[in-house]
Amino acid sequence: MNDIEINRYWGRVIDTLNDALLIISKEGRILAANRSFEEMTGYTAREITGQSCRLLRCDACEKAIKDDGRGWCTLFDQPRADIRKCRCEIVKKDGTAMLALKNASVLYDEDGSILGAVETLTDISELDRLDKRVAFLTRQLDETDGYCGIIGRSPQMQKVFGIIEKAAHSDAPVIILGESGTGKELVARAIHDRGLRSTGPYVQVNCAALNAALLESELFGHVKGSFTGAFRDRKGRFESADGGELFLDEIGDIPLPIQIKLLRVLETHQFERVGDDQPRTVDVRIITATNKELPSLIAQGGFRQDLYFRINVIPIHLPPLRERREDIPLLVETFMQRLKSKTGKPISGIHKEAMDSLMRYAFPGNVRELKSVLQYAFTLAEKGPLDISHLPPQMFAADAPCVSAPVPGSHRELRERQELIDALQATGGNQTRAAQILGINRVTVWNRMRKYGLDLKRELTANPAGPA
Repeated sequence: MNDIEINRYWGRVIDTLNDALLIISKEGRILAANRSFEEMTGYTAREITGQSCRLLRCDACEKAIKDDGRGWCTLFDQPRADIRKCRCEIVKKDGTAMLALKNASVLYDEDGSILGAVETLTDISELDRLDKRVAFLTRQLDETDGYCGIIGRSPQMQKVFGIIEKAAHSDAPVIILGESGTGKELVARAIHDRGLRSTGPYVQVNCAALNAALLESELFGHVKGSFTGAFRDRKGRFESADGGELFLDEIGDIPLPIQIKLLRVLETHQFERVGDDQPRTVDVRIITATNKELPSLIAQGGFRQDLYFRINVIPIHLPPLRERREDIPLLVETFMQRLKSKTGKPISGIHKEAMDSLMRYAFPGNVRELKSVLQYAFTLAEKGPLDISHLPPQMFAADAPCVSAPVPGSHRELRERQELIDALQATGGNQTRAAQILGINRVTVWNRMRKYGLDLKRELTANPAGPA
């Protein structure tokens, strides 16, 4: 086949490519497009020929466009061998967004003068979905214990898990209430992953991290030119979550004007982008979370009561760690296994004195603080079990928050406590043998020691021959 025959069939060859192909003039006008481009974007080659390449509203191109009098696009500033490869988002003819992998290269003639550029676009929307699925499965593998990565066997947490299951199979709004560090994000994710909308998108927004103007744009999107810096149309988180769930963390920090717009979305499923009067309809399930007392905010005029009634349909209360101390040994074991796998350090277990300190500490930062404490301990320790010297000093400060041990009140509790002390003293502190004497298992011995706040060393030293 000679050059003339090759040129004759070149157009057909281009149309067989799976990737979309564009040829663009140095002035930024589209000169040609192949069939894959038409199928991918919805535009025909005829209707886009002669149009500006900005027609696709590519977010990567927005960063490359300049206005300094030396050229309209930074692509043409690159060396001849340069091929620009990037991940970008373009807008199709129907207005929907598409994730793409772009390759762009400048075309030169024999004299080295710029003729234009050639770009190829690969649709990676499905790959992006699969990446997110792989990330989710990876999280599940990393979080082998607990319920959807939430660690806890206490009655309080079992109750929470039951509510999560019921909430997951409902489409009503959910509000997650709890102190900072109790795991509200994990609960929101569990509701999505186990729910009716698990195949749809899951979008998260921290409402406390943005000011009012940015938050409004983040939630509802904006149109080009609606404010300084709005160089292109941008969809908001509500549109991104269409068909799935939107998690609004720190809902108590949303400004009042945005609360009004949020209430409208919940009631009508419609909103407008910033700077636009065109209503848009979405199908989104709302999950919110806060560590604030919303009724108090309502009384102070900082939160709308009607919005509170709308989001407070299925409340989930997460207990602080100090109210479920029986979960601390399980959490410690789980976090230590993860840290051991991550660091490769030969750390084996934890001394009783260190565990007792963890049990007494109130953990105002909850599970997040416990995890940080163990990370600190793993940094100091080199091998063997963790001991009390590896724990951070703030746990032993004079003003460190501690949980007082319960005082047995009933006659049965007093007898149970004394029998436990007698058995431990008779066995020299051997908890396994003490369990055999009492006819219970070793875990029950450990639980009763925690219940009554017994310090084994103190009990043995104080009265090794009889009851304390």
